[in-house]
Amino acid sequence: MPIPMAYRRGSGRSALGGNPVSIEEVPFDSEPRIMTGISEFDRVLGGGVVCGSVTLVGGDPGIGKTTLLLQALPRLSQEGSAVLYVSGEESLTQIKMRGHRLGIDNGFLYLLSETSLEEILQSAQALNPAAIVVDSIQTTFSTQLTSTPGSVTQVQEVAAQLMSFAKQRDIPVFIIGHVTKEGAIAGPRILEHIVDTVLYFEGDSGHSHRILRAVKNRFGSTNEIGVFEMTESGLLEVGNPSALFLEDRARGSAGAVVVAMMEGTRPILVEVQAIVSPTHFANPKRVATGVESNRVSILLAVLEKHLGLRLSGQDVYINVVGGMRIDETASDLGIVAAVMSSIRECPIDTQMLVCGEIGLGGEIRAVSAADIRIREASKLGFKRCVIPEGNLGSLKKKAHMTLVGVKHVREAQNALFL
Repeated sequence: MPIPMAYRRGSGRSALGGNPVSIEEVPFDSEPRIMTGISEFDRVLGGGVVCGSVTLVGGDPGIGKTTLLLQALPRLSQEGSAVLYVSGEESLTQIKMRGHRLGIDNGFLYLLSETSLEEILQSAQALNPAAIVVDSIQTTFSTQLTSTPGSVTQVQEVAAQLMSFAKQRDIPVFIIGHVTKEGAIAGPRILEHIVDTVLYFEGDSGHSHRILRAVKNRFGSTNEIGVFEMTESGLLEVGNPSALFLEDRARGSAGAVVVAMMEGTRPILVEVQAIVSPTHFANPKRVATGVESNRVSILLAVLEKHLGLRLSGQDVYINVVGGMRIDETASDLGIVAAVMSSIRECPIDTQMLVCGEIGLGGEIRAVSAADIRIREASKLGFKRCVIPEGNLGSLKKKAHMTLVGVKHVREAQNALFL
């Protein structure tokens, strides 16, 4: 069944055309948002779901994409309006069974098992839902194209027409996407350019927590993350991620230190571990999980140059506990502290927080949002913090813990182990 031309190009609020106008003459109204009631989800979206937006959600199989959207979709029903879940991979009975397990029994949630885009849009036009979920874009196809579902042309065409439908009807659309072995969303890169928001659902099979991360968001920040815990009854929000990541921390263990990382406006405390052991091979191993391996190599070179540590005959293993990933340089001092602790076989105080960026000259530079990081550590009972001296001026009167300012890795070594 062909798609009506109104879905392809229309006069909705996102339609193109007309004469150029001055930016001062463009009317400005804040985007209306619908709250899902799942605060971690709303946080990542930038404060709720924007009407007419298209959101692409990717992640490994079984990570919880369908579970999250099934839990959120019924809450988007406004004043008794219907919401539509379209599945091209599961039967209606399978979805019903999953919904029953999650405790979802909402009469306004409508299910559709269909892969033809034309049939999906026809049903959506008749139902006029408040929100739509399409699971997944790789199984959905347009009969106007002869290529197979999941091909580059099909994925691109389906995404473009779903975007057009969403803008014309002011209906938020969520699209679930498969991922490749490398963890990127399968299909052409243009898919991520077409949609308004791209979310990745991350997690480790050995841990129950899941992390929802925005890598593109036209309506909010891309730095925020949402933390969930997978349970038998579905995904539960984690209001205090720091406590979750530190709850099984070993006490008095050499090579372990706590650092404070920033994810958007949220501080999260995680443990960085290091093992340094002699190697019997010509080329020592450098293995890093959760941090960039090139950054670790630079920091090890700084230790050799400025502290005289001989690491050329040592294997070095770095791990961020809990499957978290640290992308900011504010964790440099923590990585260095963990390595020094492992070499010396000397544990770092479990009530100590370490934070700072390290330059090639061994200098320790100030970090952003230091007050927020320290405030979070103070809530969790940390008593001492080693930070860059450049941050001390604005913190001494605010902090409720002992602050030790350091300017160089030599000073940091003395502050950590003396």
